[in-house]
Amino acid sequence: MKKTYKIDVDCANCANKMEEAAKKTAGVKDATVNFMTLKMIVEFEEGQSPKDVMEEVRKNCKKVEDDCEVFL
Repeated sequence: MKKTYKIDVDCANCANKMEEAAKKTAGVKDATVNFMTLKMIVEFEEGQSPKDVMEEVRKNCKKVEDDCEVFL
């Protein structure tokens, strides 16, 4: 299952850091961050709860870029 989330990030480099953090999160099959549209597309692994996984994605993104935001 794929879902799109609105994000708030200041630069393209920060967006890349967020994408890498999201990809490394358990339950995420793939993730793409588009800095121009300020959107994150997340593909979840089978059987995972998007809500629970996205809470972890948000935490992991904050670790690498503390002023970013993922709107759930």
